[in-house]
Amino acid sequence: MEIVAFGVQADERPLLERAFSGPHQIRALQVCLNRDTAPIAHGYEVVSAGVNADLGADVLQVLAAGGTKMIAQRSTGFNNIDLEAAADLGMSVGRVSHYSPHAVAEFAWGLALAVNRRLVRAAGRTRQFDFRLDGLLGRDLYGRTAGVLGTGRIGEAFTRIAHGFGMNLLGWDVAENPRCVDLGMTYVPRERLFAEADLITLHVPLVADTRHLVDAAALAAMKDDVILINSSRGGLVDTRALVETLKAGRLAGVGLDVYEEEVGFFHRDRSLDVIDDDTLARLMTFANVLVTSHQAYFTEEAVGQIIEATVANVEDYLAHRTNENMLVTRGQLPAAAR
Repeated sequence: MEIVAFGVQADERPLLERAFSGPHQIRALQVCLNRDTAPIAHGYEVVSAGVNADLGADVLQVLAAGGTKMIAQRSTGFNNIDLEAAADLGMSVGRVSHYSPHAVAEFAWGLALAVNRRLVRAAGRTRQFDFRLDGLLGRDLYGRTAGVLGTGRIGEAFTRIAHGFGMNLLGWDVAENPRCVDLGMTYVPRERLFAEADLITLHVPLVADTRHLVDAAALAAMKDDVILINSSRGGLVDTRALVETLKAGRLAGVGLDVYEEEVGFFHRDRSLDVIDDDTLARLMTFANVLVTSHQAYFTEEAVGQIIEATVANVEDYLAHRTNENMLVTRGQLPAAAR
C-alpha cells in the first residue's frame, strides 16, 4: 500500500521513508494538509498528517470522498481534528499518545534561559563585534519559584530540571503527580501560581477548558518581572492580551514555541512575504520575546518515536486491531469521547 504523508520536514523525510519501507511505500510531501491540498490525497486509503494540519469537517469530507479511510496524525495534540465528523464518515483516526518528554521539557528550558540571559540579543551583537553588556542583565534562577501548569510526563521532566536549578516548585493540574510532590512541588490553585511564580511554563493540552488559560486576568495577576514559557499549544495564551501586557512594559521575558494562529506561518518560509497577521508581527518586535517555530518536539529521539507509533497505528488499522492511540476506530468514538 502507498500512503501519503503531509507536512513532512526535510530532516523527518528519510526517517519516515525508512520506517515505511517494505510492505508499504510512503509519498512524503512538505505541503500542509488543508482544504486546498486535500485533493492530493485522492485514491489514498491512509493519510498521515503533520501537527498543523487542518482536519476540520470540510477537509475530512474531501478526504473521505477520495477514498481515505484512516488518518494517522504524527503528533500528540488532536485539537485540529473534528473527531465527530470523522466518526460520521466511518473513518479511523490515530495519533501519537506520547513521545520523549525530555525533548519538549529541555526545549522549554532552552527558551527560559535564552530570554532570561538575553542570549539572542547577545549573539546578534557579537556577530557585529559589539561586545557591550548594556541591556543583557539577567537573574539567577536558584531560589526563585517555578510554576508548572500541567505536570504529566513533560511537566514532570521540566520540574526535575527546575529542581536541579534549586528552584521552589508550584504546580497546577487536575491531579497531583506524586513524583513531582517527591521533588518538593506544592500544588496550588492556578491564581496563586500566577501570582507567586517567577517562571511560568505551560504543559497542558488544548481543550475547551484550557483555551486562553493565560488570559488578560491571568497576565494581570502575574509579577511584572515574570518569565512566561509556552511550548505546548498556542491557544493556551490569549496573544492579544499578551501583546497589551508587553506594551505596558511588563514581563521580564516570554518564550513561545507555539502561537494560536500559527497555521500558515510555522514550518514554512515566509521571509519574502508580507505578514498580514498584525498580532504576530507586533509580538516579534519585542526584544524580550523569543518565538520559535513549533520545534520543541524536534529531536532524533522524539521524531523516531513519533514515526514508530505512526507505523504501528497504520499496521493496527490494516489488521483491524485497535490501540491506545486510536481516537476513532472505523467510525466508532470511544465511550469517553461521546
